[in-house]
Amino acid sequence: MGEQQTETYLYKLEAVLEQERLLTVVVVASSDERAFSSAENNILRHTVAPAAIKQLSLVEKKPLGRQGVGYVIETSQF
Repeated sequence: MGEQQTETYLYKLEAVLEQERLLTVVVVASSDERAFSSAENNILRHTVAPAAIKQLSLVEKKPLGRQGVGYVIETSQF
């Protein structure tokens, strides 16, 4: 029998850390659960001290496999 293929998605999540730091995290995952886990792992690798995540929210989810799928992430002005 053929293998069941799992659709993969591009996720955009936002994390609010202590001291009101806001991070945008983009991950590729096959489920919402894996997306949250991957986002948390990426945040831990990104920060010097272990990050205290106050809130992690799913902002957008798009199926991969179409050319040009992506996100525009607005950053603070300078």
